[in-house]
Amino acid sequence: MVERKDIEEIINKKLNYILLIGQSSLPENQFKAYRKLILDSFGEKGLGRDLERLFKESERQGTGGNTLCGKRGVI
Repeated sequence: MVERKDIEEIINKKLNYILLIGQSSLPENQFKAYRKLILDSFGEKGLGRDLERLFKESERQGTGGNTLCGKRGVI
């Protein structure tokens, strides 16, 4: 069964890479703003809320499987 922590682990690895590239290519003050935008988008305020909603919808629908299904298809 796919669990939220598994998805978050994959996302966090990708985020670390994205932030490293931003840090190496932006001046410090711009990187701070860039980092805040990225973490807000992919953190608990952004993608985290979306994942929570998807998992709750999946539980309510009682799919019983290891995929998240709905109108949007399988992710």
